[in-house]
Amino acid sequence: MTRLFGTNGIRGVVNKDITSEFALDIGKAWGTFLKRTKKRPNIVIGTDARISNTMLKHSVSAGLLATGCDVTDIGLVPTPALQYMVKIKQFDSGVMITASHNPAEFNGIKGIDSDGTEFSKQTEECIEEIYYSNVFELVTWDEIGCFNTVEYANESYIKGIISKVDYVSIKKKGFHVVLDCGSGSGSVVTPLLLEKLGCKVTRLYCEPDGRFPGHPSEPTPENVAELVAKMKETHADVGVAQDGDADRAIFVDEQGTYIWGDQTLSLFAKYMTLHKPKSIVVTPVTSSTSVDDVVRKNKGTVIRTQVGSPIVARVMREKDAIFGGEENGGLIFPEFQFCRDSAMTIAKVLELLVNTRSSLSDLLLEIPRYEMVKKKLRCPDSIKQDLLKMIQDQIQDDSSITRIDMTDGLKVYYPKGWVLMRPSGTEPLFRIYTESKKKDDAKQLSSLFLSIVESLITKMKTT
Repeated sequence: MTRLFGTNGIRGVVNKDITSEFALDIGKAWGTFLKRTKKRPNIVIGTDARISNTMLKHSVSAGLLATGCDVTDIGLVPTPALQYMVKIKQFDSGVMITASHNPAEFNGIKGIDSDGTEFSKQTEECIEEIYYSNVFELVTWDEIGCFNTVEYANESYIKGIISKVDYVSIKKKGFHVVLDCGSGSGSVVTPLLLEKLGCKVTRLYCEPDGRFPGHPSEPTPENVAELVAKMKETHADVGVAQDGDADRAIFVDEQGTYIWGDQTLSLFAKYMTLHKPKSIVVTPVTSSTSVDDVVRKNKGTVIRTQVGSPIVARVMREKDAIFGGEENGGLIFPEFQFCRDSAMTIAKVLELLVNTRSSLSDLLLEIPRYEMVKKKLRCPDSIKQDLLKMIQDQIQDDSSITRIDMTDGLKVYYPKGWVLMRPSGTEPLFRIYTESKKKDDAKQLSSLFLSIVESLITKMKTT
């Protein structure tokens, strides 16, 4: 059985992998699954800014309605805003139509559980099994679900964030923020949130447009070069870029320096555990060793997981963690909700700047610095798992390896750093992360394994 759900929902190219017919049957499978535990499930659905959203939203909704589920449409929202609605309005499930940071031709379907967290693997597998069985529990004409719309979701979400930070102090400070929403769904929330927090906002691509005309929706250094330039020009207090569905935030400091997600993750890991020693932080195997350094200094514990915010969030809840997140800018503040949340992260950064009376660049000087190189290679999904095994076979006689971690992919430790190789769960890519204290060592390790993986992919394609 082909797996539909990846690391974060179902994704694919519109009208090739993700069609209206496919979305309709996913809705039927989803509804059939929910009807196993509740007679009349109540579902909330929302979308990001992609131009195929209306097609997919109505297709999924039709499948849910056909199985007797009620559907509430909240329109264009960030993913964490939909998750917040699930939680505060006690919906039985949530559907987010989004492909996050993927290119414009992609779209996807993400599932939210009744507690606001993303679907567990077990739930996804149940829905997949029903989908592939093609046996759906359709209701009679008089039991078809009801469809309605509400327009207050984003407003409620903004109010929720403001209630969890030092609103008075932030507003009194009057920060200048350069904001790049990347034409994504953050455009309908984050400018308003910042204005309510008393900020002067310089806007870049803060109009929703699913074609992403300004730059691709992944907030990489090359994609947010205009934000970096604007920070150097304006000398604003902080710059921030969001991804397509606004669950991740990447920052630029007041000097115009791009800040990798690992650094923001480590910064909050430090300050969250500083005020509550011996607490737990949860993060995947992809995150920097700097997280361990700062948490250990505060006598805390770091739990490493597989990649994927649903996994991180659920482990956080199970272990009563104080904080967690991923190296890509997706931070989770459990006092608000158990999901990646860029708007909450932005508000918390402003709060931290107020409370410490520091600049962002000064705060980051306190974080141990590691050099990380991130590479990705095109790799067909069909060979990903065999590729991992072949890499492992090729390096098995390397006596300089100190440890191998198979939590997610293949993580190889050397005295001077580590290399993590894993297949992407959202794209036909194979990712290679390398970290070391010295840039030259990180580059050397990265080049070595990039060469190995490239050679093996070529070999596997031709055999």
